[in-house]
Amino acid sequence: MKPCPFCEVSTKAGFQIVYEDEVFVAFLDRKPAAEHHIQVIPKRHIASVKSLRKEDATLVRSMKTVGDTVLDGLDVPPTMRVMGFHIPPFNSINHLHLHVQALPYKPMRHAKYPVSAGFGPFQKGFGWFIQVEQAIRSIENGRTIRIFPSRVAGTSCNQKNDSNLDTPNHELYLKFKNRSPILRAPNALVSGAPASSAPAASSVLSSPAASSAPRASSTSSAAEATATVPYASTDPNYPMWGSDETDPEPIRGSYGAPLMGPSNIPVAQQNPDLLAPPTSDHGSVSNAKWPFALSHNRLQTGGWARQQNIGVMPIATSMASVNMRLEAGAIRELHWHKTSEAMVRNIHDSQGSTQITAVDADGRNFLATVGPGDLWFFPPGIPHSLQATNDSTEGSEFILVFDDGAFSEDSTFLLTDWLSHVPAEVIQKNFKASADAFSHIPAQELYIFPSTPPPSDAVAPTDPQGTVPDPYSFALSKVNATKLSGGSVKIVDSTTFKAILWQVSTTIAAAEVTVDPGAIRYDCIIQWHPTMDEWSFFLEGQGRVTVFASQGNARTFNYQAGDIGFVPTAMGHYVENTGNTTLKYLEIFNTDRFQDISLNQWLALTPPDLVKAHLDLSDETLASLSKTKPVVMGGN
Repeated sequence: MKPCPFCEVSTKAGFQIVYEDEVFVAFLDRKPAAEHHIQVIPKRHIASVKSLRKEDATLVRSMKTVGDTVLDGLDVPPTMRVMGFHIPPFNSINHLHLHVQALPYKPMRHAKYPVSAGFGPFQKGFGWFIQVEQAIRSIENGRTIRIFPSRVAGTSCNQKNDSNLDTPNHELYLKFKNRSPILRAPNALVSGAPASSAPAASSVLSSPAASSAPRASSTSSAAEATATVPYASTDPNYPMWGSDETDPEPIRGSYGAPLMGPSNIPVAQQNPDLLAPPTSDHGSVSNAKWPFALSHNRLQTGGWARQQNIGVMPIATSMASVNMRLEAGAIRELHWHKTSEAMVRNIHDSQGSTQITAVDADGRNFLATVGPGDLWFFPPGIPHSLQATNDSTEGSEFILVFDDGAFSEDSTFLLTDWLSHVPAEVIQKNFKASADAFSHIPAQELYIFPSTPPPSDAVAPTDPQGTVPDPYSFALSKVNATKLSGGSVKIVDSTTFKAILWQVSTTIAAAEVTVDPGAIRYDCIIQWHPTMDEWSFFLEGQGRVTVFASQGNARTFNYQAGDIGFVPTAMGHYVENTGNTTLKYLEIFNTDRFQDISLNQWLALTPPDLVKAHLDLSDETLASLSKTKPVVMGGN
């Protein structure tokens, strides 16, 4: 068996020792990832951080003390320190070693280790490095330190392989990262060993050079840009845990502190970027997430309905939604709304159809059976009905979207509610009927009620005025999705499908999007919609969205199946798949025409010198920008 190199640490073996006592030895990392990078190890062989048990907490605390002692001797401020362990299989040597680092990090392209794909569902991403404080807390609580599945297996755009490099990915020093601290090297480092075993710091640790200001590429003919602010951080900001984390804490690097009070663990598990937000988040953005699971559910005989509007999601001023379930044969009674209504999804792809009927202001009728993945749309004031067929024994379930955020499902104009409040003699006069003819109308609204399932091939009654010229339904399920490098998309609006007569929809456009694991919707950074709000509903998988609201305000939200998202007009955003399965969701816009601005395309079509002056991009990076609009970008 090959001997452990860390069990034979000595100056003769080539180690530059900076601290030593009876229990520990500290030496310089041979390939430092930071301004100062030191390894602290116990002389007793311990395989890795995964080997630590509850009784080892004192040992780990002592290792941290050694690290602080060394950095104290270098006058490194506490706010510029990072200490932690690599978690197997992403450790280089199977002997417990604590990385002690003084920021800033070196450029990530000069990373310490080459990158491999990882093992099983894991890749080098976030979950392979643990802060020393987190390690102490875990083992004190009796937990074995382990790897999280990395929720984004790919890399960020224009940083190929950077997110997988073996440099601890912390965002804790965003405002310090690009500032070279003044580290004064003492005459000798503090050591428990004779001075001869600890070389003078000046011969071991070199002082960093002052950071230089960003400059425009030398190949450009444009005037050089003058930097007035530091570079933005390139440290990854992955979610801090997955849905299986049993003890989520509001800690990201050195920021935050453990919870002391009670915690709703399931909610914290689902929202890592709210409890421990990325360091790129800043300021305030209104809540852009609402789970239907938190909506009050109205239960009826034959089905149920729950809604989202400004009462629970104030940011969504332009659109509201209803999630409705009908058992086979059940009817959502004849009704109409002040707003338009779009059915944007039958929830189950393989089950359930809904039969719809309507009559327009010219007396023309319409009937259609709408299957899984298809749409319907009713303009404001058009009376209509919904009834589940028995194509599936379970009936149907669907999402309705309305073009007014203040809409309430309970304020719908219902046939039975209306007639129960009209004097009986007026009803008789209107219909020229006897008193007995309307003697069994309900005394109050029915809303949802059971009935006999209609035949799927039913047709509308004969109408002397004819049928509506533009159908109220659209077979989106029969439209082939546009395949893209990172997923697929279907878009429906009044311009895309003119030939198929979807022009009846003048206030709603829709897109159905799939995003493969590791991919990002709409560029790698942001995109925005110049004239429309975006309402979204997540059907499968899990993802996250950062909403940029200008003036330094940005916030990240996590989404799972059943969640609603909302992005106001012109606010920059992206949708990223953070799971290990396909992310599938709907985008709904209160407009007749789908529009978006691609960041990638915008920069590609802007004069290169102008972009370079803003972002200090290289000519190679500028040349790689896409002049055509990407929709879903694959991960690397």
